[in-house]
Amino acid sequence: MPFLEAVRLALQTIRVQKLKSFFTLVGVMIGVMFLIAVVSIVEGMADYVENDFAGKLIGVNTFNVRRWPNFTPNESDEDWREFLRRPRFYQSDVDVVKSALPDGFRVAVNSERFIYASAPGSGAAPRQVQAVATEADFFVIKKFNVVSGRPFADREVALGTNVVVIGDEVATHYWPGRDPVGRELRIAGQTYQVIGVIEKQGSVFGFSLDRLAIAPYTSGLGRAVRPGGDVAQITVQAPNRIALDEGMERVRSAMRGFRRLGPEREDNFALETSDAALAFFDELKGKMVLFGTALPAIGLIVGALVIMNIMLVAVAERTREIGIRKALGARRRDITSQFLVEAATLSVLGAAIGAALGVGMAQLIALLTPLPASVAPWSLVTALIVGAGVGITAGLYPATRASRLDPIAALRQE
Repeated sequence: MPFLEAVRLALQTIRVQKLKSFFTLVGVMIGVMFLIAVVSIVEGMADYVENDFAGKLIGVNTFNVRRWPNFTPNESDEDWREFLRRPRFYQSDVDVVKSALPDGFRVAVNSERFIYASAPGSGAAPRQVQAVATEADFFVIKKFNVVSGRPFADREVALGTNVVVIGDEVATHYWPGRDPVGRELRIAGQTYQVIGVIEKQGSVFGFSLDRLAIAPYTSGLGRAVRPGGDVAQITVQAPNRIALDEGMERVRSAMRGFRRLGPEREDNFALETSDAALAFFDELKGKMVLFGTALPAIGLIVGALVIMNIMLVAVAERTREIGIRKALGARRRDITSQFLVEAATLSVLGAAIGAALGVGMAQLIALLTPLPASVAPWSLVTALIVGAGVGITAGLYPATRASRLDPIAALRQE
């Protein structure tokens, strides 16, 4: 039987036996639907992490000098005990880092903490803001565009002036429809003058980047964020990717010398780039794919079993037809290919419907949750190939059984 004729017969069977066909396809549909949804979400998250998460939260061509790594997926209790024994970072460490770097690098102390803030006379309720104590270069490193007012300057950092630059969400909460520049924001018992508003940054995985309140680390905010007088991390930006590696080696060498670490001793500080965050996500991505494909795999197995059962029933119902075809000269491979094509057609149709539902499901999740979704074209092609594979695998036994029927016995079948 020609290939197209076998496909036509399969589609005709679906049209005539709608309910049975639906239950035949449902397993493959569900399996492929969840497969497409999982792959779309994982791909969307990967793209989001590489282009938004790493860029916005860490920065381009930057590295952080920290007491311990910020991304620690597999650290043991002993590792954490070692982290806690490490010395904290103080101004002397900041001076060592700055002196080790050549011209063209930007350096900014960066300590942050969520603290309740209020705006006297605004009528708005107090709320938590992401208080960041830093330096003037922080705005350039993070590419924060101040749309109203101005960022604070190096002179204000040197003097420890209580000035603050706020995010769009903070401005909207306390002074909706009004210009907040020149007004007062009270954080941890101290009053700060608002001198600027940052352009809207959006969110990362549902976490708002617009609840910022940024002030000099030498101001009262620095003491509120880090009461011990230390700093959380030092952010360094290189002029390009090549200089980044050189800058990290310079800082590592200078810090080891300053802390008198011998050749046999490991670093008691961490140098961390965006690669660490991406490596952490790659490991998480692998686990998500592993667990996320378990349910689709079960659905595909169930679908294969259903297709096999339906095809066995079809062979029993069409025994006389098979006998007639054999009596007219059909070979075993002709009968086998006919039933394999029918099974594959059923499965591919179910996969196509499941792929469409999976795309819709992924978009719905992206709309209703912070999870991003990006449909990869290869996943749609893979879904159809998987569908065909499931159909052929499930139809192989019924097709072989049909091809081995004795034509005389088949013709006697009522």
